[in-house]
Amino acid sequence: MPDALDATPYDALLLLSFGGPEGPDDVVPFLENVTRGRGIPKERLKEVGQHYFLFGGVSPINDQNRALLDALRKDFAEHGLDLPVYWGNRNWAPYLTDTLREMVADGRRRILVLATSAYASYSGCRQYRENLADALAALEAEGLPLPKIDKLRHYFNHPGFVEPMIDGVLRALEDLPEDVRAGAHIAFTTHSIPTSAADTSGPAETHGEGGAYVEQHLDVAELIAGAVRERTGVDHPWRLVYQSRSGAPHMPWLEPDICDHLEERHAAGVPAVVMAPIGFVSDHMEVLYDLDTEAKAKAEELGLPVRRSATVGADPRFAAAVRDLITERAAVERGQDVTPCALGALGASHNLCPVGCCPARAPHPAAAGADSPYA
Repeated sequence: MPDALDATPYDALLLLSFGGPEGPDDVVPFLENVTRGRGIPKERLKEVGQHYFLFGGVSPINDQNRALLDALRKDFAEHGLDLPVYWGNRNWAPYLTDTLREMVADGRRRILVLATSAYASYSGCRQYRENLADALAALEAEGLPLPKIDKLRHYFNHPGFVEPMIDGVLRALEDLPEDVRAGAHIAFTTHSIPTSAADTSGPAETHGEGGAYVEQHLDVAELIAGAVRERTGVDHPWRLVYQSRSGAPHMPWLEPDICDHLEERHAAGVPAVVMAPIGFVSDHMEVLYDLDTEAKAKAEELGLPVRRSATVGADPRFAAAVRDLITERAAVERGQDVTPCALGALGASHNLCPVGCCPARAPHPAAAGADSPYA
């Protein structure tokens, strides 16, 4: 039996994710949850939902989270970490509030949260924290005891997150025809967000244009490109590009878009492209549609050979990274000196989001940070 690892003072881990429909009848109600408060007509949601209907109305994200849950539980058991793992979503069952209610009923009072987003931004961090605050407010209104909740730090540069992506890019390059492989360009992709949201993720005066969101992605891209160079002897050109824009046309969002980038690279004479979705933990709908469907169709139109590298998903190395992050944070809470594990130039992220971190347009309470109303 492995030596027991100490998660004290924590008594549970909550996997917190976005959620997704699991059948055609779920698509519009799911999108209503996602867009609640924006006044978007149901007919418009049906149009947006065509991406899901192409795949039978099923988002792969829930099954991918089930696989990650299995990987985490297996890793914890094999390494002596006695910590139950729960799962809750922002926008579909199992809903976050229901899961927290279950955890409280099970006697859980110190909860660590793993969000399925590795980088700093409003939508990738603070919005999850706002959802946690809303769920705690609902429990408080019901007269239930409130657990203390902490969120694991951003893990974009943890080896267990980066190394599977390196292997994925290497496999994608190897799958290209040999005559175009050496000249292949690597397009590292992530979700586009409004430039105003990117600039306040850091902020820009500290982290450069695009704030911490862009800086963190660039750091990961440099790590992967450097590892590919070391292992293959080829210095592949690369760029950070964006996908999945969903905002109003007049609002500036991060660019270039992946499809525009493929056109530009083809015009420049690049013989092939590897699309590496470093901004996504798993192959959910935005990867399957925006890259595997839309971007690949654009590449076929251009006659440009492309391959798409795998996301991290339920890779055992990522499960091990989560275990490491848990024991690291638990040791910090116990007052021990800890050397956090991080690659690249930026070092480990903060454990506690500071006041005003990644602000929303309208102020809203957020849990698990320095400005949490639930200490």
